[in-house]
Amino acid sequence: MVPTTLAPAPEPTSGRRGTRLTRRTRRAAAAALGAVVFATLGACGSAEPPPDTHPSPPALAADLTRADVDAWLDRTIPPALESGRIAGATVSVVRDGEILTARGFGEADVAAGTVVDPETTLFRVGSVSKMVTATAVMQLVERGEVDLDTDVEQYTGLDLPHDHPVTLRHLLSHTPGYEERAAGLFVTPGASVDLRRALVEDPPAQVYEPGTTPAYSNYGNALAGYVVEAVSGVPFEDYVDRNILAPVGMTSSSFDQPLPDHLAAHVAQGYPTSDEAAIPFEMVGVPPAGALSATATDMARFMLAHLDHPAGAGGGAGAGADTGILSDETLQLMREPALDSDTLGALASGPRMGLGWFDESRNGRAVVGHGGDTLAFHSHMQLWPDDDTGFFVSFNSTGVDAAALLLREDLLDGFADRYLPSGGATPGTVDPATHGTVDPATRAEHARTLAGTYESTRGFHTTFLTVAGPLQPIRAEVVDGDKVRFSPGVALRPTVYQEAEPWLYREVDGHRVLTVRTDADGRVQLIGHDSAMSLEPVSAARAVALPGLAGGLVVLLVTVLAWPVAAVIRRVRTRRGAPHGDAPADGPVRVPRMLTGLAALAAILGMLTWAYVVVGVMGMEAVPTAVIRTAQALTALGVLGLPASVWRVAAEIRTRSGWVRPTAAAVVLLGFAAFTFGAVELLLLSPDISY
Repeated sequence: MVPTTLAPAPEPTSGRRGTRLTRRTRRAAAAALGAVVFATLGACGSAEPPPDTHPSPPALAADLTRADVDAWLDRTIPPALESGRIAGATVSVVRDGEILTARGFGEADVAAGTVVDPETTLFRVGSVSKMVTATAVMQLVERGEVDLDTDVEQYTGLDLPHDHPVTLRHLLSHTPGYEERAAGLFVTPGASVDLRRALVEDPPAQVYEPGTTPAYSNYGNALAGYVVEAVSGVPFEDYVDRNILAPVGMTSSSFDQPLPDHLAAHVAQGYPTSDEAAIPFEMVGVPPAGALSATATDMARFMLAHLDHPAGAGGGAGAGADTGILSDETLQLMREPALDSDTLGALASGPRMGLGWFDESRNGRAVVGHGGDTLAFHSHMQLWPDDDTGFFVSFNSTGVDAAALLLREDLLDGFADRYLPSGGATPGTVDPATHGTVDPATRAEHARTLAGTYESTRGFHTTFLTVAGPLQPIRAEVVDGDKVRFSPGVALRPTVYQEAEPWLYREVDGHRVLTVRTDADGRVQLIGHDSAMSLEPVSAARAVALPGLAGGLVVLLVTVLAWPVAAVIRRVRTRRGAPHGDAPADGPVRVPRMLTGLAALAAILGMLTWAYVVVGVMGMEAVPTAVIRTAQALTALGVLGLPASVWRVAAEIRTRSGWVRPTAAAVVLLGFAAFTFGAVELLLLSPDISY
């Protein structure tokens, strides 16, 4: 499973049920996608996954025929759509140069009752679009117009703030070193899309040296697409239409946004769940990264093209010399690992990115693929080059409890295990029939070293959204003495791994592989868990920043609530004839008490505003700059409570009024200290508010 969801973005206009419902359902869908987007949203990493929404496929292998595939799909998908509240699905399978089957299930438009037609219904395939972008880049490489290892600035003319040169090899293998960006990945329906502007306005920081760290990047793929546009001299969408879609025979597919009239009438509606309002057409602000709309049969033709089949029974052109799409040598180059141990180090012993393709090998067979998610659509495409087979599936709803994501994963697993079972050892991995070469004592020691808390390298590092990482850490714990259990984030469900070769782990009762890169002292630096995904340990400072911020806020909330409580007590005492007001000795304390109270109130209001900002950004709503600045200003006022609380402690001690008040003041001081540390560590006061 490849988590390639496009990032959150500004809110589209309201749907047919009104703005309030659209915002509610959008936020619900965004939460369901959290484990896939950045491994930073949603529930705590230790939470158990949602229950399966459909039965497991049969364990016995079956003949890959149209009749058997159709029967398997018929008994698997319809009940899963119903129980998971998924509106519709589309599937295509290719085999030996032909479209073996193409199927539609459920509804493309729930309100109209329009059924999914695999020939005519377009689905938004999300990041599967990146394979079309990679194909376009490789056409230019094949023609000698660009080079894989040349700084892309020579082709684009863009002066991007990079510390290290970035090449097309880096971009296509998701190792340019960029942090994630949320803003600009989607734009409001009806707004214009300008690829160049999207790339130069607030580009992401380069936080890793290129080639060293797998960190999936929508921005990087969009930059590769702009190379195509800059070198060819035509808009990216036009280049793809003329040089890939039309020659391959994908006549019902397009990167255009909005779609041409003759296709717009046939695009499926996207839904959070099948009984909620449709989401407006999602306008991708960086088209090469995820703007393709396509039918299942057109995606079958694309798979045939990458399996190097010419026009014929498959119903479309292929990628051989006869069509001029790509040569067989270039197709093979795209599937091979793009980088080696010279830059990746120990990660090179596990799955590696090709030039666009993820290595998804399993059952001893070579498999390449790419997944894609928008807010509503969830797709995946896999090829078995040696077996001349391809599988594509897409859903137009997330479903209840992220049912579409689980169903997609289980369909991919089920298809592979049913029709393409174990066929020998896969290069670069350990044969599951062996027990590996690591002795039990070393396995146990390494498992203890690996245990800890991690966050994805695909995340936010220099912006206020860095808070997203600590919100859902990925935890690794030792089980059975020498195995390691990872919470969701590495996969949709908790997974257990055992070391088979030094620092290479295989999933127990599964097919995933983990590789570990350590430093000279044996400490974990990086865990590679997918071709373009890796984890890094959460630093000690980041580990305590969020709990510190929360703990400090609790203390400050008590401080604020103490004001009205104290006022009530004073009034009651006055009515009973007790002395009114503070004693004369309390005079020096009045000002610092008032300042700490006001600062505590500002801190609380600031965090409430930040919560609104983060939920809005991740729920695809446009958050005004003024709101973010207000959150920062309130946070800054809260931080000023730290020196005020020091003043208060000193003043309380000087009054010599006993130990209770100085102790309470000291607790408030600790609360402000924890709040300040968390706010600074999580970049809530950074002058740069881009995201």
